Amino acid sequence: MSRLQGSKDFWIGALRAEGPAFAAAVAEAPPETPVLSCPGWTVNDLTLHLAGIYHWVSSFVGSGATAQPARREPIEADPGVSPLQLWQQGYDRLLTVFDGLDPEAPAWNWAPQPKKAGFWPRRMAHETAVHRWDAQLAIGAGDPVEAKLAADGVSEVLDTWLPAGRRHVPGDWHGVVQLSATDAAQEWYLRLRGEGVALLDTATIFDHDDHHARAQVSGTASDLLLALWGRVSFETLDVAGDRGLLDGLRPD
Repeated sequence: MSRLQGSKDFWIGALRAEGPAFAAAVAEAPPETPVLSCPGWTVNDLTLHLAGIYHWVSSFVGSGATAQPARREPIEADPGVSPLQLWQQGYDRLLTVFDGLDPEAPAWNWAPQPKKAGFWPRRMAHETAVHRWDAQLAIGAGDPVEAKLAADGVSEVLDTWLPAGRRHVPGDWHGVVQLSATDAAQEWYLRLRGEGVALLDTATIFDHDDHHARAQVSGTASDLLLALWGRVSFETLDVAGDRGLLDGLRPD
């Protein structure tokens, strides 16, 4: 069953931990170092991507508006300002905005959930954690995402990205999938159908659903999260049943 693992304070705390770890990895890498988990990107590209997201979110999240803001455009550092310095400016501004943010205040978001500001600390915590892993991988190996944060990141993929239509499930895929986080005492149950993926509230459907195709995946919450984001293969986890169903959970 999907459930939020934290609150505004939890997600801001995660952002305060993940941000400096991202910056430390970027500072250690030459700017043109390839980011292996983001094909075609360099460390500079990754840094500007995250800086741009921070600046964009900060521009509207505290305004009280629920109308969709202007489209996020690529961001470039001014002469004499490095991508990492631009990232730091955006990160500092984002934390300042979040510290004073009422999670129940109106704010646009692209999710099926209510248009409330609390969406964004959660989204930015997970965006930063995954890209911190990307940056660390570029210089050697990525540290796992902390278990509680990773478990909520798995839930975010399932309760936000999938219902919002941000993942495509081929029409001929039908079955049920169980995900189990071995270090977070949490499980998720999903039904894949041609029209999408449904997150189930009970394990009963896994045993009694009329679909014969089933898959079970277990691993650490961090590995599950990274697999859902295409950073590691599901094959590196403990998988039983119809492995083909797992392709419906990968990012496009």
